[in-house]
Amino acid sequence: MADLQGTYDDLFTAVPNALAATLDAGGSVAVFVDGDPVVDVWGGFADADRTVPWERDTIVNVWSVTKTMTALCALVLADRGELDPDAPVSRYWPEFAAAGKEKVLVRHLLSHTAGLPDWDGPVEELYDWPAATARLAARATRWEPGSAAGYHSLTQGFLVGEVVRRITGRTVGEFLAEEVTGPLGADFHIGLAAEHDHRVAPSIPPTGQGEDYTASAPAGPSASEAGNGVSVRDGNSLAWRRAQIPAASGFGNARSVALVQSLPACGGEVNGARLLSRAGCDRAWEEQFAGDDRVLGMPVRWGLGYGLFGTTYGWGGWGGSLVMIEPDSRMVVAYVTQQMREPAKDTRGLEIVAAVYEGLQGLR
Repeated sequence: MADLQGTYDDLFTAVPNALAATLDAGGSVAVFVDGDPVVDVWGGFADADRTVPWERDTIVNVWSVTKTMTALCALVLADRGELDPDAPVSRYWPEFAAAGKEKVLVRHLLSHTAGLPDWDGPVEELYDWPAATARLAARATRWEPGSAAGYHSLTQGFLVGEVVRRITGRTVGEFLAEEVTGPLGADFHIGLAAEHDHRVAPSIPPTGQGEDYTASAPAGPSASEAGNGVSVRDGNSLAWRRAQIPAASGFGNARSVALVQSLPACGGEVNGARLLSRAGCDRAWEEQFAGDDRVLGMPVRWGLGYGLFGTTYGWGGWGGSLVMIEPDSRMVVAYVTQQMREPAKDTRGLEIVAAVYEGLQGLR
């Protein structure tokens, strides 16, 4: 098993053991309870040649875990009364009403029920915010908004992000940095500055695959962005790092993900910083859809920006990273890795979550 660094409570010994046993290259796991870390461990290597150690401040593209950060920005605005989830999107973004989209509500964007799941433009246009949002504003929906769900793997970030921008005058990355990660001291970024490039662990495709790997069949809560033509090579490019693709281009480590998502887990206050009311946190739990997702091809329950799983909520990213929030225990589990596996064969996150619950029993 791989050697790990970091700290953990003795009750959670099974967690670093699970990480070490599943560490293909490099990664990190953090478990926060009441806003404080009970596990913060990392190890392995940050490069495919296994020459660069994974350090405490190594960061990685977490792919669709980024959606939970974008959703949190929307929840903060809703809590302040600046965003109404039940309002038409066109109230904030008038051009969006084109092609008969007057009935699309903000909550439809957050719950993948807006009927705009497909990115039909070139990958390069993802790096051009005005062009990407204009493309989506001009499109018609694939189904009656709210009547069905279909995972908006890339489009959700632009849709929610443009609403955030219209309300605040700031990009999602700017709003997140100034209103969420800044106050919390969390090392998470949407739109990564060049000064952080030396800390990035590039994504490594599954064994037997190259950097042109693009998964073709989303499966499970780690569903891929691949149905929209994004490859590992794209995700490792400087253009991807610099761009704001708020559904998929967030960079951080397990510690930063767990710290930020401790906000909804802990009723909106972490380490003396209150950024949400308890009612504002509860919005994430509000079920918007339950049934078969047309894109994922599996049963899902969607809240406002999060997938709902029994008593927990959260989401996963292409390649294996995930975040799980359990408000009953005021707990967050975050796992990040740059070593991808085929989604249908990837059980690493579930193994780590199972190990966390062994320790959680000792706290109850």
